[in-house]
Parts: sequence; C-alpha cells; structure tokens
Amino acid sequence: MNWNIEQKTSLLLGLFVACLVTANLISLKIATFGFFEASVGILVFPVLFLITDVVAEVHGKKRAKEFVYIGLIALVFILVITTIAVLLPTAERSFISAEDYSNLFGTTLRIFAASIISFFISQLHDVWAFDFWKAKTKGKHLWLRNNASTIVSQFLDTTIFMFLAFYALTPKFTVEYTFALIIPYWLVKVGFALFDTPFCYLGVKWLKNSRTN
Repeated sequence: MNWNIEQKTSLLLGLFVACLVTANLISLKIATFGFFEASVGILVFPVLFLITDVVAEVHGKKRAKEFVYIGLIALVFILVITTIAVLLPTAERSFISAEDYSNLFGTTLRIFAASIISFFISQLHDVWAFDFWKAKTKGKHLWLRNNASTIVSQFLDTTIFMFLAFYALTPKFTVEYTFALIIPYWLVKVGFALFDTPFCYLGVKWLKNSRTN
C-alpha cells in the first residue's frame, strides 16, 4: 500500500500505544533470555524509543512529544479503568473470583503507576536529548543522537521505575539492592538500543519516502 507520510505517522502512533499497552500486560512474567533474566516487557520497550526517534528525526521535537502525551493519556485511562474494575463488586456468575482478579490486577497498580511515571519522564528526556544532539551535530550522525538519547533515557526509565515500583516493598529492597537490579537490566536495554540503530535509519528512510497526498 502506497501510504502518505501522515498515514505512516498514524501507523507509528498506533504501534507506539500498542507497545505501551502490551508492555504493561505482559511485564509481570520474568523470562530467561539465554544468559540473563528479565521481564518480557523488555521485548517492546526498545521499540518505543525507536519510534519517537524516527518521528523526531522526520517531523521534529513537537510531533514526537505529541506521541508521548498521547501515550500518557492512554496509560492513565487504562490505570483508571483497571482500578475501577478491581473495586467493583464481583457477580456470582463471574468467570474469575474476586480474589484472583484482585491478585491479577490489583497488586500491579503500583507497578502500573510506576511505569506511567517512568515512561513519561524518560520519553520526554529522549525527545529533548535527540533534538539537542541533532542541533549539536547539525543534522548529521543519526546513529549518535539515536544512541546518546536512548541510552541515557533508558537509564532514567529503569531507575525511576525500579524505585517507584519496588523500593521498600520488602525489607530486602534497599537502595543498594534496587541499584543491583537496575544496572544489569539497564545494560541489557543498552544492548537493545545499539542493535536498533540500523532500524532507525530504515524507519527514517521509510517515513520520508512517502507520497505527499
């Protein structure tokens, strides 16, 4: 299909929101990825930063920030509806018991709230940093701003999330223990960020190579 640039941008927005929802739906599972263990949500988070970098490169900082704000609204909406769903009384013919439902969704509200805050702060930083490095490099070296912005933003995302979601949750979640979780998890994200650089170039080329009407 020969889509124009606005249609392609709308597709990226849809994928952006879908990644946010997916990450929060699947993130409770810890999986083994060969030599390390991590939440399966790590599969989609690199795509979020990739999308905003592509949009920022083609459309500029303002449009990329629109993606972040729309994502924030979507996450807050999900959080509100999830909270209401947990609090509503359970009918006898419900397919799941109130206890199981609360265990599934109610215990994740703190984690969900933490993910919203960490997402918003880290993504705004990513958009700002990408624009900063674009100005510094005079529009050259896409690989540099893609990685420089994402690596720092991923550290912010991981640190803010871990502390808001788990710090003091149990006595073992001290500052030292939380950072012991943050560093390896962030390094894995850095690996993903370095890996997605070719896809950033391809995404920019794909978005720019669009019909205008």
